[in-house]
Parts: sequence; structure tokens; C-alpha cells
Amino acid sequence: MSGSRELILGRVRRALASAGQDDTPYEQAVVRDYLTEHAERTPEQTIELLAENLADYRAIVHRCTEEELPETLMRLLAARGAESVLVPPGLPPHWLAAADATRVHDRAASTPHELDAVDSVVTGCAVAVAETGTIVLDGSPDQGRRRITLVPDHHLCVVRVPDQVVASIPQALPRLDPTRPLTWISGPSATSDIELDRVEGVHGPRTLEVVLVGGTAR
Repeated sequence: MSGSRELILGRVRRALASAGQDDTPYEQAVVRDYLTEHAERTPEQTIELLAENLADYRAIVHRCTEEELPETLMRLLAARGAESVLVPPGLPPHWLAAADATRVHDRAASTPHELDAVDSVVTGCAVAVAETGTIVLDGSPDQGRRRITLVPDHHLCVVRVPDQVVASIPQALPRLDPTRPLTWISGPSATSDIELDRVEGVHGPRTLEVVLVGGTAR
């Protein structure tokens, strides 16, 4: 095993030795003249595209104002019959002020079995991508640890519009820190077997509900 390893590494060293030095900075060496958005849209049209693509991925989309958010979350949790809700440490307290469900805090000591017993989890997000219908979480205080959105069966995700919505992946990447634990979500967890039978909830929540929050009540 050691001899094979040294043989391979020797070939790599010889190949690198004969390669010319390229001091071109990475930012200049990689051509990035591709489109960062595939159409010209107003902010309202971008939000509509996000809602359309979320629904296409079988996420359930809701809309409300900032003032309506606590009542909206209360109604959605009640409709789900949720008696317990997992809460990230930095979730704004007023979001769940009207909810009757028992709060379960995001703790490092929580076991997968304990997380699986929770009915719902409510989080914010880092950014939402309209063209792909993707929600990105980065482990910020209002989103909590990655596992709290992968184990419970029901995820309620709040997206602030238009501030957290971008058109495309290239526009989303500069907003994200690559050293953080990024979770990219396009609809509820699902997979298909060789017969293309779709099964949901295999490696994440079976139900994803997204609340688009924007504006104020009139």
C-alpha cells in the first residue's frame, strides 16, 4: 500500500515540476462573463418567480406583512396540530408570541430522537433564490444548527421580501460566507427510486412552508 502511494505521489510531483508557473490571481484566471440573471425583472416580479418556483417544488407558500407574521405563524402551527416547536436561539421573540405550542430550544445536547419528537421548527433564512426556488440557511442565530431543520418533519421558514430575495445563484453567493454551514433547500426533502416513485421526508422535513413577509399593514 505504501509503495503504491509513493508511486502515485511521485508521478504527481514530476507532473507539477514540469508545469509552468502561473501567477495570475484567481479572480482574473477564472472567466466570469456569464449571466448573473436570466431576465430583467422588477423586485415584485422576482418575488413572484420565487413563489412560483417554491410551489413548483411542492413547498407551501404564504404571504403576510410584518405585523401579521405572529398571527400567521400561530395559524399555521395550529393547522398543523403542532404541540411543540423548535426555536433557534436568535429567532425574534415576537414571531411566536401568539403561538400556543411548547417552545423547544436548540441545544447541542439534543439527541436525534428528541429532535424527531418535535412537531415543527420555525426559522429565518440567509437568502432565497428566485430562479431556482431555493432557500439557503447559514446557521445564523435566527436559523440555528443545521440538524434542527433536517430532523423535524415540518419546517416553517420566514423570508423577508424583497431584502432576502435575489434572482440567481451567482447573486446569492456573494451574500454567503463559505466557511459557514450552508444548507440549500429546494422544496421538502424528497427522493425517487428506480421506478421514479417519489418519497418525501427521507433526509429532511416532509413539509416545507415558506412565509414571505414584506411591507406593513395598511
